[in-house]
Amino acid sequence: METVSLFERINTELEPELNKPAPEKVISGDPSFKTWNCEETDDGIYAGIWEATPGKWHVQYDEWEFCHILSGVSIIHDADGTQHRLEAGDSFVLRRGLKAVWEVVETTRKEYAIKL
Repeated sequence: METVSLFERINTELEPELNKPAPEKVISGDPSFKTWNCEETDDGIYAGIWEATPGKWHVQYDEWEFCHILSGVSIIHDADGTQHRLEAGDSFVLRRGLKAVWEVVETTRKEYAIKL
């Protein structure tokens, strides 16, 4: 039986997962993502660091997510037109059902914890 450590540091020196939003969701730019996922459990918990390059795309959250911006600038545009500017040091929660537009103004890096 494999022993699992009860402590894990997020190591951004390792190779990240690379991804992009689906082409039909992109509004502008050519955003790309890097993800260093340090936690993934069978009961739907994820945690790590995510980074995105400039661009603008539609998002829909089917999960609950806590975020803390480490660097960069992003804007979340709610469906009602409200804009939330996010910069280093900002923390926030994205709740199930949120439909919005995520805009990365300057390459943004965030810590996240997700519960499906």
